[in-house]
Amino acid sequence: MMSRSLFLAALLMACTAHAQVPRVVAVGGAITEIVYALGAEGRLVGVDTTSLFPPEAQKLPKVGYQRQLAAEGLLSLRPTVVLATSEAGPPTVISQLKGAGVRFETVSADHSFEEVRNKVRVVANALGLSARGAELDSSLTRDWQSTQAYVAAEERRAPKKPRVLFLLLHSASGGLMASGQGTAADAMIRYAGGVNAVSGYTGYKTLADEALIAAAPDFVLLTQQGLDAVGGVDKLWQRPGLALSPAAKQRRYAAPDALYLLGFGPRLPQAVREVATHIRSGT
Repeated sequence: MMSRSLFLAALLMACTAHAQVPRVVAVGGAITEIVYALGAEGRLVGVDTTSLFPPEAQKLPKVGYQRQLAAEGLLSLRPTVVLATSEAGPPTVISQLKGAGVRFETVSADHSFEEVRNKVRVVANALGLSARGAELDSSLTRDWQSTQAYVAAEERRAPKKPRVLFLLLHSASGGLMASGQGTAADAMIRYAGGVNAVSGYTGYKTLADEALIAAAPDFVLLTQQGLDAVGGVDKLWQRPGLALSPAAKQRRYAAPDALYLLGFGPRLPQAVREVATHIRSGT
């Protein structure tokens, strides 16, 4: 049963449900980027905490982290539509929002270029901007084809695929979590022409020093947020298991912004090209 405040928020939202211009909450940094790319940012009334690009999005009201949404906070913004990926939750909150009459549109996340195209399609259609969505899709497809050609040319120039280790880091003292299969990082490594230095599991796993040594990465990929969390690159190379790796000996790493690297949004072609350049040049 809804609480009184939740009921009142739902009632207030219902009063504007038939407004001409939809009131949109975007959940997921890539979704927010697409709303901006479609020129529909004026319809946004809230975003989640992963929505950090473009910078203007950070000025909008926040509805919390995408996996830990709260119905009352969302409904207080009187949204008519919530746009999200399948990572949004918890399910009980999504059910409450739908029960309150909010249109909830989701896109499955499978870490592919098709995922990006599906996000564009869903967002554009939900906003009544299918023509703009088609234009954005065409532009992204051209960029993607150009990036694929670039990666293929790099592979012809240097056929040996670099062994790339992606690390998900949260603190200077915590364990080193490496991405296995089925992750955004694994997909990024493959798209950029590298090979994941670890295998045999899906998701993220904290690796023992012996496993890190056995991985023998040629290149370490992480996010800028993760690098900051461990205290910088010098601290990173001091971690047991990494210190003697080929990557550490030549200080070969890259640390892009997390949303840019792993968000699978409209900047994916650019991000893949950048990672491909890094892992081949070592810088």
